[in-house]
Amino acid sequence: MLLRPVRDTEEDAETVRRLAEAAFGESHALKGEAPGGPVPAARAARSREKIRHLTRHDPAGSWIAEDGSGQAVGAAQSSLREGTWGLGLLVVAPGAQGKGVGRALLQRTLEYGRGCLRGIICCSRHPAAARVYRQAGFALHPTIRMRGIVDRDRLGPVDGPAVEGTPRDQDLLDSVDRRLRGGAHGPDHAYLMRHNRLVVADDLAGSGYCYIGADGKVALLAATSRRLASRVLRAALLGGEEGGVVEVHDVTAEQQWAVDVGLAAGLELHSEGFVCFRGMRPPTPYIPSGAFL
Repeated sequence: MLLRPVRDTEEDAETVRRLAEAAFGESHALKGEAPGGPVPAARAARSREKIRHLTRHDPAGSWIAEDGSGQAVGAAQSSLREGTWGLGLLVVAPGAQGKGVGRALLQRTLEYGRGCLRGIICCSRHPAAARVYRQAGFALHPTIRMRGIVDRDRLGPVDGPAVEGTPRDQDLLDSVDRRLRGGAHGPDHAYLMRHNRLVVADDLAGSGYCYIGADGKVALLAATSRRLASRVLRAALLGGEEGGVVEVHDVTAEQQWAVDVGLAAGLELHSEGFVCFRGMRPPTPYIPSGAFL
């Protein structure tokens, strides 16, 4: 087996995307979901853009594993943002699982984050993944996934101002990030803004933000208080298409404020996987992104 860096090309991005699709399904590469039907071209293009974004900003954290014939059998991508390391993707082709490919890829990405005080991983329920991350020194925090159609009458109005965010809010977003996770997301916000609606709240009580996609999935949320977190989550859920399905992933036990919002909105709760932390307490109020953490 050979490990080589992911190149910032459409070809390598498509290789990584296909590995993720074959192993777990396009939409949740780390959630262990079964692959579905053909992937729409627009969604495939967005996946390649995300892969290239991480490759461009973290070239030493993006790796492909190849077998003796040069066939790609696994890939991993990690990011380093102001001393906070995150594993955005770890995927192994079905035929290569259980042969040490995942461990080798994880080790190489951990080497990229050597010296970092803090680390975050979103993990599926797959027992092998949980075991490997725990052995790497990460604490495992079980998570909840909330899904359903928002009951707007039950959820009620937002309790304060929450507005649509713009690139001008970058400093505010980075400031909230640093307070909660020890490092700003920096360039990741530009990608997230291109593909998600951004809701921002900023007043004397503090600041918070929430990204939500056109598909109704909350992509990332951070706030300086539970009240602000509840406000931006409510505003994000209410701002979507009426009757559309919404989803909130990776909600840990520390995020009971989010559970309360989800229950008020009429969403169903399901057990999911884990969010794994090393060198830090679980940030709260905070809901990570599987790729940008």
